[in-house]
Formats: sequence, structure tokens, C-alpha cells
Amino acid sequence: MSLLELDDVKVHFPVRKGILFDRTVGHVYAVDGISLTVEAGQTYGLVGESGCGKTTLGRAVLRLVDITSGGVVFDGTDLARLPGEEMRGFRRRLQMVFQDPLGSLNPRQNIESILSEGMAAHGIGRDQGERREKIKDILAKVGLPANALSRYPHEFSGGQRQRIGIARALVLEPDVIICDEPVSALDVSVQAQVINLLEELQRQLGLTYLVIAHDLAVVRHISDVIGVMYLGGLVEEAPSDALYESPRHPYTKALMSAVPVPDPEVEDARERILLAGDLPSPANPPSGCRFHTRCPWAQERCASERPVLTDLGEGHKVACHFAREIEEGTVEQTRSTGIDAVVATKAVVRKDAEVAQEAGVPSAAAESGADASGDTGRPGAAQDADAAGRPATGPAAAEADAGGADEAPAVPAQSTAESADAAERSPGTG
Repeated sequence: MSLLELDDVKVHFPVRKGILFDRTVGHVYAVDGISLTVEAGQTYGLVGESGCGKTTLGRAVLRLVDITSGGVVFDGTDLARLPGEEMRGFRRRLQMVFQDPLGSLNPRQNIESILSEGMAAHGIGRDQGERREKIKDILAKVGLPANALSRYPHEFSGGQRQRIGIARALVLEPDVIICDEPVSALDVSVQAQVINLLEELQRQLGLTYLVIAHDLAVVRHISDVIGVMYLGGLVEEAPSDALYESPRHPYTKALMSAVPVPDPEVEDARERILLAGDLPSPANPPSGCRFHTRCPWAQERCASERPVLTDLGEGHKVACHFAREIEEGTVEQTRSTGIDAVVATKAVVRKDAEVAQEAGVPSAAAESGADASGDTGRPGAAQDADAAGRPATGPAAAEADAGGADEAPAVPAQSTAESADAAERSPGTG
């Protein structure tokens, strides 16, 4: 049996409305059916863009937020069904390193008080003297001096505060540590120190990690297995090397294409997948596959049927109806990728602005004084033939075509004479 198992975990937050009569008008589907397993001594990395539900899932494992449905089985015990008092006892074995190291530490307590508080609550150590010796040993493991005990959180740097957060989790001798963006607020050099510290502590103490992050390079370095989340669901799961070498889900492909490569030749030659549109709201997720509104290979089936996470071999699981067909190149691409996706999105916005202008309704682009590409002072569409050589589209382009390709636009005589006079006065012409 795995040390930690999540079975169809859902966390839905109610959306309430009303002053006198408070009523629920909807839900935010922060986590919507996550199933995964974490083996003892393993590091499981959880990645995805902001707002996909990674942090909420980590807090749900610790019951810091209420679980709507599903099971969280830790060492054979379903934490989702435990009463509060029993759950507090299990929290000694399940600890969390929070994303904001300063916000997670009480500014009114010194480091000794912060670290010994949990030990006293769980009955670790016979007295304060024994707890102090254990705290000094843990501080030495995370690279902090013993004189840090009497200091306060604001007296430390960001990296040192993150080490204090790790020490606070370690003093309780946990089995699983959930690391929520453990290095996102740190400098690059300090990030490497904290990551190496986590790996060293795992080897020494046999810890199990659930690492939540959006930095794909960090997750690859530290994780054994990686899960990719999108809009509350798990879309792909695979061993770390397999996922980076051969991503199978379209969303994962887009994420991996955004990771910079230090080799300039490889960086210039590789394909970039730019997704059209924005992340849908978790309060109103799309039907069927959550990703079908942005997927370059979306088909009719994707809008009506939600795919399940299916093992394609060697532990590589993908939630996509057409993962094999996309890999083989036998499925038709229905949306543009790369720069074409961005241009298509701008064209739609520009067309909406033109329709609104013809109808006499002010559009967002017209009110801001800019066209869809973000430039100001360019009212027509014919100027949008850019450096890539794309032809102009829209009414202005149609008017230009109607005049004939060989006809020059008519120029008023007065403006022509003024141009000639200006040329004669200019010393640099001739």
C-alpha cells in the first residue's frame, strides 16, 4: 500500500449572495476529482499554472480546507473522515512548508518559541531544556546557528526564513512534508541551497515530499514523479524524465515549450506552442475536457465527454481522448499554435471593435485608443500587414483592393505642393 493515496478528491467553495437571506448561487471548483498515489521516500511534484488548484489540494491533504468529497488515505487511514481531535494527532506526521516564509511565522515570537510550540502540543520532549537541545540539532541540519533561537523572523533573510519553516516541520519528525512553492520567493542561488537541503534531509531522514511549484526546472530536479494540473484536474502523470522527454498531453506540451533552453541554437530551432485564450474561470469550467477551449487538437468529442486519466504504458498517464493520435500525427489540428494563435486572437478582437464601431457602440479597443495589437493612432486595418508578410484584412484592406493593385491613392494637390516646398527647404535632400 502507498503511504499517501488521494481518491477522487474534490474541494468546492460555495459562492454566496444576498444581504438578508444568504444563499448559495454557485461553486468554485478549485479541485475537481484528483486521484494520485505517493510512495514512501518518494518526491511527487505537482505543477500547473496559477489558479489550477495546486495549493488547495495540498491544504486539503492536511484538512486545512474542507474536503467536499473523496478520500485522503494516509498509511491506511482515511483522513477525510477523521474527527477534529484525531486529525490533530495525525498532523504530527503530516507537515507543510508554506509559500510565504515571513507570513507563515509569528512576528511576535522568537524562533525557539515558534519551533517549540508544536513540540509541546504533541508531547515531544520532557521539558523545555530537552526541546531546546532538539531544536539546536534541527537548526544545525538546516544550516542555521544556535544563536538564532533568541532572534525574531524579521531579523532573517528570505532564505533563512524558509529554512526556519523547514525546521518547524522537521522538529515534529513527520513522515510526509508538503512543500508549497518552497523556493519561489527566493533568489536563484538561495533556491539551489534550499533544494539541495531538502534532498539531503530526505536521504538522512527518509522523508516523503509532495512538492507544489510552477517552476518546471525546479520540479524536474527534485521530483521522482510529476503530475500536471489544469483547472482542478490532473491531465498528465509520469516519471520525471519521461514527462520532460516526451510530454503527451497538449497542455503539458505547451508548458514544456515555455521552458527556456540555455543553448541558443536549440532555443531558436524548437517549436513554441502559444495557446489562444485565457484560463477559464473555475466557477464556470467548460463541459467535457477542461482544456478543449484552448487545445490546438480539440475535436467534437472533447466538448461533451471528460477524459479519464489512462495509463499509456510505463506509468505514463494522460487524460486526453486523442493522446495517441496526436503523438502519431493522425488527428487534425483545429487551432493555430505559435505566433499564428496570437495573431488570430488579435484579429478576433479587432473584428469585434470594427463591428462595434459600425453599429455606433464604443468597444474596449476604441475606448483605450488602441487597436488589437496594442498600438495607438492606427485606425485602419490595412496597416496590419506586419513584418512577417501577412496580408492585411478587414474593411480597410477591402477598400484598398477595390481601387486596383496598379492604382496609386489620390493625393490632394495642396498637400503635394507643401511636400515639395518642404523638400526644397531641407538641407539634406537632393
